[in-house]
Order: sequence, then C-alpha cells, then structure tokens
Amino acid sequence: MLVHICCSVDSHYFLQKLKKVYPNERIIGYFYDPNIHPYSEFLLRYKDVKRSCKKLGIELICGDYDYESWLSGTKGLEKEPEKGKRCEYCFDFRVGNSAKMALNLGCKRLTTTLLMSPKKDFTQLKNALKNAVKDTSLEPVAVDFRKNGGTMEQFDLAKKDKLYHQNYCGCVFALEKQRAKDEIFDELFEPLGGQVQFGSIKSRLKLYKKVRKYEKNGIEFDLVRKKILNYRLKFAKVCVDGVLVPSYMLFYSHFGRNTLKFTLHSGGELINVMNEGAKLLSLAKFNELGGFDYKDVLELMRCPPKLGRELKVRKLIEVGFSLSPIIVLDEIRAGKFEVQASSVIYPQIIEKVKI
Repeated sequence: MLVHICCSVDSHYFLQKLKKVYPNERIIGYFYDPNIHPYSEFLLRYKDVKRSCKKLGIELICGDYDYESWLSGTKGLEKEPEKGKRCEYCFDFRVGNSAKMALNLGCKRLTTTLLMSPKKDFTQLKNALKNAVKDTSLEPVAVDFRKNGGTMEQFDLAKKDKLYHQNYCGCVFALEKQRAKDEIFDELFEPLGGQVQFGSIKSRLKLYKKVRKYEKNGIEFDLVRKKILNYRLKFAKVCVDGVLVPSYMLFYSHFGRNTLKFTLHSGGELINVMNEGAKLLSLAKFNELGGFDYKDVLELMRCPPKLGRELKVRKLIEVGFSLSPIIVLDEIRAGKFEVQASSVIYPQIIEKVKI
C-alpha cells in the first residue's frame, strides 16, 4: 500500500493505526506536497516525516517539489475558502500523482494521511482517492481514524514524540486564510544576508536538527515554549546629501516613523541622533565591539554575523533591552541624512530545546 503523507503530526498516528488494520501489508510512505510554501517549510516537514517514519520502520519516498505545476492549477481559485474548490483541486493533484507512483511501484492500494487532518473535509478526500484510482487496478483506502477520540490521541502522540507541529496547512493561500489580519506572515520574511532570525523557518530547521541529534545520541530533552518580542525589518535605506550609501540595521532597530531626517556637523564612530533615539555606528567601531573583520558594509549586508553575536554588540551600546535604531555605516561624516525604513515588532511563541 502506498500512503501519501502530508505531515508528521497526521502520519505518525495514521500509520500506526494503519499497520494494525493491515498487519500483513507492506506500507510505503510517499511525501508528495508541492503545495507547501515556502520551500524551506517543505524541507522542514519532510525531515520530520522522515524522522517519524524511521521511528515506525516505514519506507519513505520524497516526491518532487513541483510547485509551479501545482500553482498553475490554482488560477481563479485563490479566494476560495478553506474546504472549497481550491482544496478539492489540491487533493486531486497530490493524490492523483501519488496514484501514479503507486502504479509504478506495483502497489495494490492507495490512501492518504490527509484523512487524519481535522482541518480537511473527509468527503473531499474520499472523492479524491476515488478519482485517483479510476480506471486503474488500485484500491482506494478511505479509513476514518479521527472518530472515537482519534484526533485527540493523534495530538497527544505528536506531543509525546516531540513532532514538528506546523501552524498552517501548507499553501500560501491557507497561510493567508488561517491567520488573523494583524498577524505577521513570518514564513514569508527572509533577510537578504540569510541570517537565522528568531521564529523563522530556518530557526525551526536548526531546532529540529538538534532534536534529531539528541534522539540519535540518546540524550534526554524536552521542547518548551517561550513567548518573545520578535522583530522584522521590512525595508531600509540611508541617503547622505542625497546619495544612497550602504547601511546595515542591527536587529531590533525599530522605526516608529518611516522617515528620519537630520543633519550632522561632524563625524565620529558612534553618534547619537535625537530622532527616535537612533544611533549611527561606524563599521570600524562595529568590528571592534563584535570582534569582526568586515571590509565594508556591503560585505556585512551579504554575510551578517550570527544573531547572538549581533545582539551582543547592541547590548554593549544600549543599556538593557532596547528598540532604538542602530545603523552601521562605512564611515560617519558630516552631512544631511535621510533614513527611510519600515519595521515591525510583535509577540510570538517559539520552541526551544531544554536538556
């Protein structure tokens, strides 16, 4: 039997139940989810599914990330509600392609762990399985493991085995529909230099890599949740005397206004600006405080330091927790400055490993 797998939270419980119902069946997992956006989230979910299948002794195949093909079929369905026509298309696409894999492997039956998800319509999924096996020798298996407390058991098991629990179904449309209007779509923020920031998908990839390492080495650990004040810089640029100059904003540089204008009559290494408590920091001083050797700000922008080291520089400049803008420039000289920037701060709950 080929089992299309959507995520570890659904598959971990579903596969164990399936093995009990079909004790003599060879079960092959197939992670085929080109709907997931962005790609880093696809990787995060796949790696956790791989971890789950390894625990259960299930063979796993990863399908292609054919995002553009999937996306092309959503035209005209972008505004559809959850469990609407877009979801029907998505199920047909993923389960249909899973059926092709099942036939290539010589499987006799086909099912999907989407049947386990409380956010999905069971009838739509049942129909997707029927459509996928039409005119083939495959048998659709539409088992309902949600009933009789199955959903609660599923989540308890996922928590016990410390699985990655995503907070949206997967596609960019679900991300929009399943978030409050004032929530930040953190999954769609990616700093230019690739720095791993709090609450990002990259940070979760690092976290669950550590989880797998601890499990492999038999180290006891727990996953704990912590509420933080997070930050993202949307846009920033600095002009001096009307000329754009390279600039780097330290993490937590929050701008209440989109434009700051001020004039400096002399230069220096660290200069306080009255506007919003902003500070200008020369690259030479930044290197000195952080123990770095950046040649210029452009290099800093392309390859920023690890976030922890960057925040240590902030602490050396500001007493206590601060949201004051700190702007790194190659040099600070006299002139008319105009800073245009947009940033957001927001509370967020993140996971941490506790040994």
